[in-house]
Amino acid sequence: MTTSNSTNFEIDVAEYIEEAFERCGLEVRTGYDLQTAKRSLNIMLAEWANRGLNQWTIEQRTQALTANDSDYSLGTDVIDVLSVVVRRSTTDFSMSRISRDTYLAIPTKTTTGRPTQFFLDRQITPNLKIWPAPENSTDVIHYDALTRIQDADLPTNTMEIPFRFYPCLTAGLAYYISMKKAPDRIQLLKTVYEEEFERAMGEDRDRSSFTVTPQLNYYKVG
Repeated sequence: MTTSNSTNFEIDVAEYIEEAFERCGLEVRTGYDLQTAKRSLNIMLAEWANRGLNQWTIEQRTQALTANDSDYSLGTDVIDVLSVVVRRSTTDFSMSRISRDTYLAIPTKTTTGRPTQFFLDRQITPNLKIWPAPENSTDVIHYDALTRIQDADLPTNTMEIPFRFYPCLTAGLAYYISMKKAPDRIQLLKTVYEEEFERAMGEDRDRSSFTVTPQLNYYKVG
């Protein structure tokens, strides 16, 4: 038996739309069909940002610090900040995340030192607030940012997703289109979408070793 020896299967935006329309029992006939489907696709990507962590959209970024400056604007593509360390020389020091209320309750925000805490003000342009304020301009913050998935702009664009999410994206787009064009298939396509999403998210998880150690002091040896 001869196999393809190929692992480069990739779908562009137009092909996702065509597949989604077929699942709705429809065909793409006009330019408006493409436009409305592309709009639905981008809205669905925004929904994915609200559903939780997408591992492939995590980027490690840096922010140079300025002495006495505790506020730093991040990119508008940042959805959330997962973890932060401050690097001094070649040593990384972990920073803990605090809430808005806790940050507000800090009595003297101008205190300087090595930053140990951060609060992410999730505005349209996210703002990272750190405390204490930096005591020098040589420390650098390294942070893991959860970022937006790139938009679907042109029909010839490919999507910024791993191949294991192809079925989920296709099923989701079919469901979104059905709400506008095939109401009799909404429930079926929604069920398929949720199942595909659950499978994809179950696979897209962080893995680490897990060890269970029993408490032997509760056992009585006769």
